[in-house]
Amino acid sequence: MAAAAGQHENWSSRFGFLMASVGFAVGLGNIWRFPYMTGENGGAAFVLVYLICAFAIGVPILMAEVMIGRRGKLSPPGSMAAVAKQEGTSRVWGAAGGMNLLTALTIQVFYCVIAGWVLSYFWKALNTGFVGIDASVAESTFTATVQDVPGMLLWTAIALGVTGFIIYRGVQDGIEKAVKIMMPTLFLLLVALVIYHMFAGGFPEAVDYLFSADFSKITGAVWLAAIGQAFFSVGVGMAGMMTFGAYLPQSISISKSVFIIVLADTFVALLAGFAIFPAVFANGLDPQSGPGLIFKTLPVAFSQMPGGYGVSIVFFMLLSVAAITSMVGLLEPLISWAEERKNTSRQKSAIIITLITAAISVLSILAFSGQMTWTLFGHTFGDLMDVFSSRLLLPLGGLFIAIFAGWFISRKSSMDELDIQNPIVYQAWRFFIRFVAPVAVLIILFKGITE
Repeated sequence: MAAAAGQHENWSSRFGFLMASVGFAVGLGNIWRFPYMTGENGGAAFVLVYLICAFAIGVPILMAEVMIGRRGKLSPPGSMAAVAKQEGTSRVWGAAGGMNLLTALTIQVFYCVIAGWVLSYFWKALNTGFVGIDASVAESTFTATVQDVPGMLLWTAIALGVTGFIIYRGVQDGIEKAVKIMMPTLFLLLVALVIYHMFAGGFPEAVDYLFSADFSKITGAVWLAAIGQAFFSVGVGMAGMMTFGAYLPQSISISKSVFIIVLADTFVALLAGFAIFPAVFANGLDPQSGPGLIFKTLPVAFSQMPGGYGVSIVFFMLLSVAAITSMVGLLEPLISWAEERKNTSRQKSAIIITLITAAISVLSILAFSGQMTWTLFGHTFGDLMDVFSSRLLLPLGGLFIAIFAGWFISRKSSMDELDIQNPIVYQAWRFFIRFVAPVAVLIILFKGITE
C-alpha cells in the first residue's frame, strides 16, 4: 500500500503494531539495566514495585500518547496541534509534539553509535567468539573499538543504513514486515540462551539474584528508581509511540494493546536477566558492571564457557535486533514529520533524515573516541545528549502528554478513542493520567535536574 506525499499508511494488523511497539520499547538499556536494577534493589520486591509504577504511570501515559496519535493521525507535532484544535484549545500544544521529536533525534544521535558498537562486537563474535580473552584484553578491545573512528563511522553507518532502509520501504512493507520477523527472532534467541544457561551453570544464582524478594531494600530511593525505569522503559515521550498510534486502525483497542506492550516489555527484560547473569555468576564475574557488562564482562564469560563461540554470536545477534528495532521507533517520527512538513515522499524523507542523523552522529563518535574533547557543564557531547534527553526532554514530554490528555482532551473524546467498555477502568485511567502520572513525572524531572 503506497501513500501519497504527506499521507500515512496504517498497520495491517494489531500483531504488526504490537511487534513494532514492543521492539521500540525493548532496547539495549532494557537488556542489561532492568535485570541489574532488579538484582540490586530487592529482587522480586523490586519487580513488584516496578510493575506498580509501570501500570500506574507508564500505562496511562502510553495510552494517552497512542490515543493522541490515532486521533490526530499525523506526526507528533501535527497530532498534538490537530487534537488541540478539535478540543477548542490552543494549537501551541503542537510544540509539545515538537519536543518529542527533538527527544527522538537527541537520543538517536548517540544511540546509533552504541548500536554500531554492538554490530562491531557481533562481527567480532562471528570471527573469534572472544576465544582466549581475559579481563585486560576485554578492556583494551573495547577501548580500541571506541577509539577506532573509521571503524565506528562504518558500523554506525551500517546501523543507520539498515534502519533507514526498513523505514524507506514503508509502514506495512518495511517496518511491519521487518518487526514481524525480528521480534519473534529476538524472543527465540533469548529463550535459546536461557535454556542453554539452565544446563551450563550459574542459573540458580541468577534466579536468586533476580527473584529473592528482599522487602527491606524497598526505600524511597528504590521507588524513585522504579518510577524512572517504568517511565523510560516503555518509551514514553520519545515520539515513537505517538507516531505508531497515528497508523493504528480504529478497530484496534488501545488499552488492550498497551497492556500487552508493557507486559511484553517487562517479560523480555526479565528473560534477558536469565540470558545474561548465569554467565556472569558461573564465571565469577561482577554483576554490577553497568554498561560495561555487555562489552567488557560478558566477552570474558564467553571465552570461558563451553560453547562460548556460539553463545556469543547468538547474544550479539540478539542485541543487534534490539538496537535496530529501537532505532526504527526513534527515526520513524522524524521521517513522518518530514513527509508532512515538506510534503515529500516517504522515500525521499527517509534518505534525507537518515543522512542528517548520520552527520550529527559523527560528533558522538568523535566524543566517545576522545577525539573531540570540548565539554559543556562538565559533559562531553555524547554525555550531554544523554543527560539532556533523559533528564530534561523525556520527563517534560511525558508531563505535557499527561496534562494535555488529562485536562485538555474532553471526557467524551478520550472515552470514544480509548473505547474502554468498563467505566471503572476508564475512571481509573482518567484519575491516574490527571493526578498520579503528572506528580510522578515531576518527581523524575526534579530528581534529574537536581542531580
